[in-house]
Amino acid sequence: MPSVRGTAPVGDPAFAALKARLVARTGHHYYADKDDLLWERVGRRMRARGVPDPAGYLVLLENSEAEWAALESEITIGETFFFRYAEQFAALRGTILPERIAARGSERRLRIWSAGCSTGPETHSVGIVLHELLGERLPDWRIALTGTDINRDVLAVARRAVYGTWALRTLGAEERARYFRPGPREGTFALRPEFRGLARFEPQNLMSLIDGTASLALTDYDLILCRNVLIYFHPDVVQALVRALAQRLRPGGWLLLGHAEPNPAFAEFLEPVSLPGTAAYRRPEDGGIPDMSPPPALPEPVPDWAPLLPPMPPAPSPPPPRPLPAKPVPARVATSRPTDTPLATVRALADAGDLEASWQACRAALGRDPTDPRLRYYEGLLARARARPDEAERAFRGALYLDKGFVMAHYHLGLTLIAAGRAEAGRRAVANALRLAAALPAEAELPEGDGLTAAELSGAARPFLGGEAA
Repeated sequence: MPSVRGTAPVGDPAFAALKARLVARTGHHYYADKDDLLWERVGRRMRARGVPDPAGYLVLLENSEAEWAALESEITIGETFFFRYAEQFAALRGTILPERIAARGSERRLRIWSAGCSTGPETHSVGIVLHELLGERLPDWRIALTGTDINRDVLAVARRAVYGTWALRTLGAEERARYFRPGPREGTFALRPEFRGLARFEPQNLMSLIDGTASLALTDYDLILCRNVLIYFHPDVVQALVRALAQRLRPGGWLLLGHAEPNPAFAEFLEPVSLPGTAAYRRPEDGGIPDMSPPPALPEPVPDWAPLLPPMPPAPSPPPPRPLPAKPVPARVATSRPTDTPLATVRALADAGDLEASWQACRAALGRDPTDPRLRYYEGLLARARARPDEAERAFRGALYLDKGFVMAHYHLGLTLIAAGRAEAGRRAVANALRLAAALPAEAELPEGDGLTAAELSGAARPFLGGEAA
């Protein structure tokens, strides 16, 4: 059997056709310029099915919906973590959900959708916040909290709600004990039943929102979270998807996007809301959105590298904009991290749960720039996730050699040492992190802390110090 490893066969018309059909079906324009990464993932399925070449695999796909599902799972393998992006959850806890609870108090009903939920931490995190906000009132409310993803494998993980330390990496010991109990295997944690019971998980391809096949039940939401999902789609598809999401909000409902995803054009049909570190939009209270009829089915985007497929007709012209009050998207949202650097690639792959690809990307980037402390830091995080504590320690120490004030490197070095049984040295490293954080404003976000502030680090880190003061 010919090898399906190594460099993608970009000269093979069958590979071009396979890629085009995959992107058209899933909308994942992310792979348009990532032939080798796509080939690596397609190759896993080809090896599993004993298919020697792209042409044969195309034939298999045409005759097997189950294989399509398996391939979609392969290319969308993802894992996120609990309470990712601290400022978003501060906005949910302090503004968005209290406002929705007050607005819906007479009906005592909330509908929330976490789109592209992956293994479920975001959805479950929202459930935890709801549980804490409603308290004893929770049984009196009808909560529909739904997580959806195209990947059925990650949905199975979300339903089990059993996670490793990587998914809990921003939680302090007290929070971990409050929300989780020991899992079925050493080093795993099971979400407590009172939090787990709020969410349900269903398969859903977001492309169904614009091709007319989406369930009619996907409507009337108080809140939709669609964070770090749109980055995978072609810009033309993004515009149609956000309009479709807006139409599925109830008047006054909220839409949260990822930091890199806002677009001024969204203000044609949604009101941007200024909340610190959060890309937030609302459907106008009067319910007005241009063209509230079901959105027309868009032709599936066919990239110019797909000669075997017919050309797509021109997209329909967008409706005229609706004047809205001037409420610019917060500057902190607009000025997001660069997305085309080696470090951004390492972050994106790690956040998607593809630790092997992230590790390889990190090693390659360090080969080109061995003095970047951030790359050394991610090398340490990835080594920890791969159960390589010695390599993690060396990487964190390397990051600190290059930047002695790198708070998160001190912190994770400490966690690594404590986990290895070197408690005294680990506590010293954690104390160093606290000392450096204490010199910063309480609300200052820590570099590479995924939104963690200096004050929040203090709460997360102090349980590791026992009775010691930082």
